[in-house]
Amino acid sequence: MFDLRPIGYIVGLMIAALGIVMLIPAAVDLVQGNDEATAFLKSAAVAMLTGLAVVVATRNALGRSLSGRQAFLLTIAIWVTVPLFGCLPFMLGATEARFLDAYFEAVSGITTTGSTVFVGLDALPAGLNLWRGMLNWLGGLGIAFIAMIFLPVMRVGGMQFFRTEGFDTLGKVLPRASDIALSLLAVYAGLTGVCWLTYLAIGMRPLDAVVHAMASIATGGFSPRDASFSAYPGAGEYAGALFMVLGSLPYIRYVQMVTGTSTRAMLRDRQARAYVVWLLGAVLAVTLWRVASAGTALEPTFREALFNLTSIMSGTGFFSGSFSGWGSFSMVVALVLGLVGGCSSSSSGALTVFRVQVMIGAVAAQMRLIAAPSRIARVKYDGRTVDIETMNGITMYVCGYIVTIGVLSVAMTLVGVDSTSALFGIWTSIGNIGYGYGPMVARTGTFTDFPDAAKWLMILAMLMGRLALLAVFVLFLPRFWVR
Repeated sequence: MFDLRPIGYIVGLMIAALGIVMLIPAAVDLVQGNDEATAFLKSAAVAMLTGLAVVVATRNALGRSLSGRQAFLLTIAIWVTVPLFGCLPFMLGATEARFLDAYFEAVSGITTTGSTVFVGLDALPAGLNLWRGMLNWLGGLGIAFIAMIFLPVMRVGGMQFFRTEGFDTLGKVLPRASDIALSLLAVYAGLTGVCWLTYLAIGMRPLDAVVHAMASIATGGFSPRDASFSAYPGAGEYAGALFMVLGSLPYIRYVQMVTGTSTRAMLRDRQARAYVVWLLGAVLAVTLWRVASAGTALEPTFREALFNLTSIMSGTGFFSGSFSGWGSFSMVVALVLGLVGGCSSSSSGALTVFRVQVMIGAVAAQMRLIAAPSRIARVKYDGRTVDIETMNGITMYVCGYIVTIGVLSVAMTLVGVDSTSALFGIWTSIGNIGYGYGPMVARTGTFTDFPDAAKWLMILAMLMGRLALLAVFVLFLPRFWVR
């Protein structure tokens, strides 16, 4: 019989912990004398009581290791259930949002997508804006943790290639997780702290610095300003680009560097190097094209391209300046970068550099076979042959990703969204990018004007993108439930 108790126990703990964390923005609002503290206190009480009730009901599952099916269900349960409670402050607080809009915002935050349906962010109480940033930060930490521990073991989309990094069997996942959790938390918190201090140094308001720091390292994209980073041109854009890059590099390399396993792990990581090279190449191409075609000044053009393209490729979702009005060439480059995404084993989404590199290697191997049919053409990555199991997983993931974008984009047009807004709406959701583009986004810079059905489709896409697609698709296989 399929045992849900271990899943319920962990999810219950996370919901209770989420309630405790809600006390932080409640305290901020209390200090500032805002009435919003009541909304957070009520939300915290609901989350803590519900979580503790689930923990008590499933406590007899404590100490049991997770099976493969339970690991799949756990990852899905976390990202579906946590936003149900994370959205309560939006419903009870100053935004007084409907459940759909509140859940959209919470899902966008916890999946580090960064898309929003709220207008007038500058006028929101400090606690609510802080909570949005905290959802990003908590989601980014959880995603990094899941990416490092569960996805390689679950063999989702080729992630089993990283099993050799020390996470070999599911029976050892939780003990191994406890061993590396402190290192991961130290790296994550350390990067956030440095980012916060940097933002303060360049003149950001304290609340802006905190929220932007959490969202930058989590590659989440929630900002307390409607103008996002347009409010901090110059040094803010350069600093933002730097920390978005740092947040989208493989966290497993940071852990190796912190623990002394390999002090040069990041420099030796093939996908980290490719990520930086591809991003800089795109930035230079867009900058030169813009300077040549529109006669714009070099430095502001480079800075704006650097910030916005970094935001898109890292899956953060901040924006600056008028980049969305730069024309078709810039948006095509942005579309491609958004499809590629950041590095595997980070909080970034989309296809990821690792999978794209392997697919490029597979195409090159096939071309060599066409030229010389008798030769043996192997796909290699970092000097290691990519086995057929990993290759099949990556191929299925890439194909499924592209097909899903097409199907959901068509579905968006059927519920009343224009084709451009539909394509970029699904692109930004499934890639957890958060960058809006299209006629329906232009009025407010948000997704508030989208029909309810379109918002549900975007929520589905955000969850599917964060859960690596196949982790969701597998639930529809009867064998998953009966074996």
